[in-house]
Amino acid sequence: MVESDLKLALRKYFGFDAFKGKQENIIQNVLDGKNTFVIMPTGGGKSLCYQLPALLSNGTAVVVSPLIALMKNQVDAIRNVSDNEAIAHFLNSSLTKTEISRVKEEIQSGSTKLLFVAPESLTKQENIDFLTSVDISFFAIDEAHCISEWGHDFRPEYRRLREIFEKISNVPIIALTATATPKVQYDIQKNLNMLDAVVFKSSFNRDNLYYEMRSKRDVEKEIIKYIRTKEGKSGIIYCLSRKKVEEIAELLQVNGINALAYHAGLDATTRAKHQDMFLMEEVDVIVATIAFGMGIDKPDVRYVIHHDIPKSIESYYQETGRAGRDGGEGECVAFYSYKDIEKLEKFLQGKPVAEQEIGKQLLSEIVSYAETSVCRRKFILHYFGETFEEKNCNEFCDNCRHPREKKEGKEYVSMLLKVITDLQEMHKAKHYCAFLSGNVTSEIKSYKHNLLTGFGAGKEKDEHFWNAVIRQVIVAGLISKDIETYGTLKVTEKGEEFMKNPHSFLLIKEHDFSVSDDDDLILNSGGKGGVFDETLYDLLIDLRKSISKQKNIPPFVIFQEPSLKDMCLQYPVTIDELTNIQGVGQGKAARYGEPFIALIQNYVEENNIERPQDLVVKTLINKSVLKVKLIQNIDRKLPLEDIGKAQGKSFDEVIDEIEAIVSSGTRININYYLDEILDPENQDEIFDYFSEAETDDLVTAYNEFDGDYTEEEIRLMRIKFMSDMAN
Repeated sequence: MVESDLKLALRKYFGFDAFKGKQENIIQNVLDGKNTFVIMPTGGGKSLCYQLPALLSNGTAVVVSPLIALMKNQVDAIRNVSDNEAIAHFLNSSLTKTEISRVKEEIQSGSTKLLFVAPESLTKQENIDFLTSVDISFFAIDEAHCISEWGHDFRPEYRRLREIFEKISNVPIIALTATATPKVQYDIQKNLNMLDAVVFKSSFNRDNLYYEMRSKRDVEKEIIKYIRTKEGKSGIIYCLSRKKVEEIAELLQVNGINALAYHAGLDATTRAKHQDMFLMEEVDVIVATIAFGMGIDKPDVRYVIHHDIPKSIESYYQETGRAGRDGGEGECVAFYSYKDIEKLEKFLQGKPVAEQEIGKQLLSEIVSYAETSVCRRKFILHYFGETFEEKNCNEFCDNCRHPREKKEGKEYVSMLLKVITDLQEMHKAKHYCAFLSGNVTSEIKSYKHNLLTGFGAGKEKDEHFWNAVIRQVIVAGLISKDIETYGTLKVTEKGEEFMKNPHSFLLIKEHDFSVSDDDDLILNSGGKGGVFDETLYDLLIDLRKSISKQKNIPPFVIFQEPSLKDMCLQYPVTIDELTNIQGVGQGKAARYGEPFIALIQNYVEENNIERPQDLVVKTLINKSVLKVKLIQNIDRKLPLEDIGKAQGKSFDEVIDEIEAIVSSGTRININYYLDEILDPENQDEIFDYFSEAETDDLVTAYNEFDGDYTEEEIRLMRIKFMSDMAN
């Protein structure tokens, strides 16, 4: 078909005067009867690539689509461009026998140009027999990443598509996806036996999207604060569990935000109703699991928030891609903590080994993304096999807008490359980090790598530092991850060149989420308030040090670092305001607060600081009631495990609660429990350690005792120490 004819058809059916990007070439390739593979980001116009050739071809195009809701939307969209209702149909489990018969009749009559089917429907013999008897123009596979085990939404039934297609008809295939790494791309093509396909890959850069990562601290409060700055604008909040979706939706409603829940546990009618209300702008915010959004074409979603970090970068990219599809504003804010990753790792347990390895590899990539301090856009595009100069980000990610300190790292990069080479490029990042920092892990021992001369060559730096070096060196292209071996590191040609001729390599200081409140991150995008104040932090540290010397107690007993960091964001200037600071209760505020609020008050006046507006968030449950109950149960000397069971909490969560109560200034006596698990001399040994320690960090304490005590035992003794000394 000549170019002018295609443009006329585009105008006739869809009302557009011009094609976007590579659409025209893709459509021509399909019309020429060639296998076609389309990798195009969300909002790039994938659907048109099979819709228009289907309308222009003889016979019916069979489109495999993963979701019933998605099929309905697409059928409605096609019917809108034609006066013939029969032009598009879907075939799935939602239809009655009468409806199925009507669909088949209209296909046989030649009226239907597009038939949307679920992969499960295709496997039914009666449907295979029927499709064999009619004229098929081509097969289209939407959301083709579902074929690959390395894709973010793998569905086993997709793996059977090729054999079913061969039974039906020998016609061309067009596979389309919005997210495909080189590995996923190869996997899809190989499985569909279409390695000969013409590949059309569009840039994955969405230059109107702003990417930001925040520490998961006071996440509900932060979300409410954020949404209130976006009044009247549409947004999506993604959570991992249905329970969390319900909780957040309810919390938003209580706080006057027009929000609804969406997840697979709701009945089909409710889901469709909530989706329609969002599309029709009767509701501003949808709180959803990943079940929501596939194929949702709402162009003016202005922000996408991830309450929980997704399982992979593909998922993240696809979900954030629902923002700003009209080219306008689109902000993507994700909250992250190590605990989220631990939860996701637990989900992998019990699955086949290969699936676990793939899952872990995908998780390690999203962790790298969350913690990196290089341009987030550059990181994402590198993951999808695309080169990008970070200067072109135009400060459209938090790392470019608020760049972190850079230091010369040539020596460290050289050391890393040498170690990877010396250990024969056989290991994953974690192994090299342990080797360089001199940490004798079970894996290091099994390979006897602790006996090598280079072991601990970089021990002046910790594993977190070496992880950061690896991430930045990967993005720079000096090393690569071998996907086939689940992430072993290989030195590239560029890396070999660096080893021969080392040159300047600036390393960026990375975010540290080991404490789940890295307030170096920006809490809001404008104004003076809400940005972590390093100058004030240094002053507060000095004040704490002088009080600790005066009172002869460790500094962390007075206020812990997360509390000081929160003061550098909130600027409390009264005792009442100080009690709203994380980890500060009335007792602690009254005991130690006066000199701190005096310093902050003076600092605010001298520097004309605009303090953030107080945000009052209505909660759904009265947490103070639960706190009182916990204290009462401890006073009754109930075992902590039993207290947890009664409140539906794990043992770790109970300890978390007790730590929060003690750090806010309330004295709690858990001696009865400690006496059951530790001898008096062991208790004295740990207590004495904290009396002399410079930090209350658990990892440091655990390493100090060389594994003689469990993490739980040390945590419980730290609670006793803080309760006795600070309260």
